Amino acid sequence: MTNKISRWTKLIQPQTTGTVFCSLTDSITRASTITFDNVEKLRNRDWRDKSQYSYGLQGTPITRRLERQLADIDEVAHGLLYPSGLSAICMTMIALLKTGDKVLMPQNCYGPALEMARFMSQHSGIEFSIYNPLDLSTLIFDKNTRLVWVETPGSITMEIADLPAIAALAHKNNAIVAVDATWSAGISMEVFKLGADLSIQALTKYQSGGSDVFMGSVTTADNAIHDQLYLTRTIFGIGVSPEDCYLILRSLPHLKLRYLAQDQSARKIARWLTKHPLVEQVLHPAFDSCPGHDIWLRDFSAAASLFSVVMRPDITQDDIDYAVNELNLFRLGVSWGGAVSLVIPYTKDQIFSGYEYKGCLVRFYIGLEETDDLIADIAQAFSKMNIRN
Repeated sequence: MTNKISRWTKLIQPQTTGTVFCSLTDSITRASTITFDNVEKLRNRDWRDKSQYSYGLQGTPITRRLERQLADIDEVAHGLLYPSGLSAICMTMIALLKTGDKVLMPQNCYGPALEMARFMSQHSGIEFSIYNPLDLSTLIFDKNTRLVWVETPGSITMEIADLPAIAALAHKNNAIVAVDATWSAGISMEVFKLGADLSIQALTKYQSGGSDVFMGSVTTADNAIHDQLYLTRTIFGIGVSPEDCYLILRSLPHLKLRYLAQDQSARKIARWLTKHPLVEQVLHPAFDSCPGHDIWLRDFSAAASLFSVVMRPDITQDDIDYAVNELNLFRLGVSWGGAVSLVIPYTKDQIFSGYEYKGCLVRFYIGLEETDDLIADIAQAFSKMNIRN
């Protein structure tokens, strides 16, 4: 073909193996020891060269294939795998920060990411400060600011950050921009075109799609950043399971279809919730009631099926917990990205300290069940709340 094909078509097409055996699926290649034909090849091996194999921990054909697939989705040169999304977060900070450096963290980011920044501050002499992603004036750069962390939308309260503006400020101050892009999943936001230097994702979520695999990734177009991440991962002995790589590769061809279908279902449910008398505000980036909605319109092409609602201020946490316990189709559980819908009622002290809403918050993840069944389930549970009319 002479015309350039879409990255999504490229994702689905099988790779040519150069052998007489041709399959539409990937082979699970397991190895700890890699053998060599002769002493010269053994001595000349280079673990940094991804065209060759040196040791199983640093990659086998299936792990390298998944890394290439993820890099292709983001249309960048490099991808690296980690045992979990949190591992990808922590190893990125360890790789890019040294004693005396500073990282800027958004107040609404994934809680464990902020805990990692605190840990490094206490144990490694790395400074951090917290900024409001909706207020660029709170991004305070010092001469030692090395890294700016962005999560858009926020994990719980769903604010959309102005990534191009944050990236422009960061680069002006010689800082690297790392984006937790798990919500957009490489589909609804092109983070590198918007200024990111690297993208971090929990493949545990949509890429897996089965609620059964832990894995994380970092992709980047920058050779120096990739080399530093790769070196650090190797020094720490970080590896991933070939079987888990196979499961994610098996799910990737229908990643976009699932994401877009769940987006439509979530919007229908969110729209229904905007009219519910017990709901004060719907925090879904595709709705103008969500902070940063105008930025979402500009920078995103779709939405994940994860959103939150703020309940009326007069509804107590006990009322909300009671209603959540009455849900039949929504399961109580952290994480998301699989086929089954999930729900978490958050107490105010579980959310970041800048939480400004008067009502309590409930986060919904919409899976692949029939949309009307999920709406009916929420309706029956909310109707059982012991509250004043």
